[in-house]
Amino acid sequence: MDVSRLIQKIKSHPRYSEAGMILIHNGVVRKTSRNGKAVTGLSVSVDHTKLREVIATYQKRPGILEILVEIAEDRVLSVGDDVMLLVVAGDIRGNVIQTLSETLDAIKSIVTRKTEFFQAMETERSEKIGGLNA
Repeated sequence: MDVSRLIQKIKSHPRYSEAGMILIHNGVVRKTSRNGKAVTGLSVSVDHTKLREVIATYQKRPGILEILVEIAEDRVLSVGDDVMLLVVAGDIRGNVIQTLSETLDAIKSIVTRKTEFFQAMETERSEKIGGLNA
């Protein structure tokens, strides 16, 4: 995963001169789940058909020039590893911030599935979670 490469791709877009903002989300594996359990890592699976649909939908919004996504899928990630890069380029702050937020929510709720791995405690070691919202 290389955010610099994604930014360069945006900058080489034929309509880049219309962009006033490039906004980046860099999701990483944190050391605790939302419910406070100690996490050792996680893995993510991606529905690529749904991902293409989400990107196409949000890229049609007014002022949005480009949306690029990279997701570290189908491998075990450790605490601190990058999970997802989402880059949105567009004309003005309001359009770009709202689009990044809503695109991120859509990706995490309908495109991805996450499995968290927890420190060895009694019998629970991993927990499947729909989407990346956790």
